[in-house]
Amino acid sequence: MSHTDATTTTAPAAAAGEFRLAGELPVRRMGFGAMQLPGPGVWGPPADRARAVGVVRRAVELGVNHIDTSDYYGPYVANEIIREALHPYAEDLVLVTKVGAFRTPDQAWPAALEPAQLRRAVHDNLRGLGRDHLDVVNLRIVQEGGGLGPEDSIAEPFGALAELREQGLIRHLGVSNVTAEQFAEARGIAPVVCVQNEYNVVRRRDEDLVRTCAEAGIAFMPFFPLGTFTLQHEADAATDTKVPQQVPLDAKVIHAVAERHGATSYQVALAWLLRHSPNICCIPGTSSPGHLEENIAAAALPLSDEDMGELDSLAGADA
Repeated sequence: MSHTDATTTTAPAAAAGEFRLAGELPVRRMGFGAMQLPGPGVWGPPADRARAVGVVRRAVELGVNHIDTSDYYGPYVANEIIREALHPYAEDLVLVTKVGAFRTPDQAWPAALEPAQLRRAVHDNLRGLGRDHLDVVNLRIVQEGGGLGPEDSIAEPFGALAELREQGLIRHLGVSNVTAEQFAEARGIAPVVCVQNEYNVVRRRDEDLVRTCAEAGIAFMPFFPLGTFTLQHEADAATDTKVPQQVPLDAKVIHAVAERHGATSYQVALAWLLRHSPNICCIPGTSSPGHLEENIAAAALPLSDEDMGELDSLAGADA
């Protein structure tokens, strides 16, 4: 029996509804990001491995069937924890991973976009997760360490992944940290089912790309869904203590909406994303059981039209 057999469609994550990747692979729009599972700096093992394993299991108990990860989280640690927590996997669990970078001993994230590096990364993810194929692989465009910039072609690295898709090692492909032009270039090579770019209620430079994806039936999965206005969730994972950070003036609007609902600013940010466009799928990450419950509950936060109007007005210079 898999670890997710007890999950029902009435679980909290289901409140956000579903999105079908490529029109045929259903994922609940409130997912889980594995980046916080390793130790500080996304490096090495967590201080409490059993707690990290428990967070992953609790996520699927709450209805999550979409986990975002990468073999360079740790490195290797996040995938090992997911495998320990959930293998053998439920049939409806969708594991989305990314390639395009690697970790160095100084904890940097240089690019790894050469075809040979990408092939090796795919096999590393297969091995770490214990799968014979990967549901979705995102090509992450990294500029550091001799990588690619926003003006560069991504045809060679994306083409390498498209070949692995033809071989059956990858079911679907996505792109991450790309420009609209790079997104279009990738679509000319192979089908793209999702885009992972920075996007949130106060930073909306990719608004046109969100709309383009929605019109094409392509998921948009924002990273950094909070911008800089919120509280630092991972300040003290051992005690669930949050440390206030300096926030810009626009945060007052978000805090006011949160107070009206008896919610947190984090929950408002996630709820705004889910309501803003039906193709947005959230992948908030945490290593804290308490924050996980809070994140999942955001899927059911009933933002009013008035709330949305106030939050929509925050789009400014970064829109």
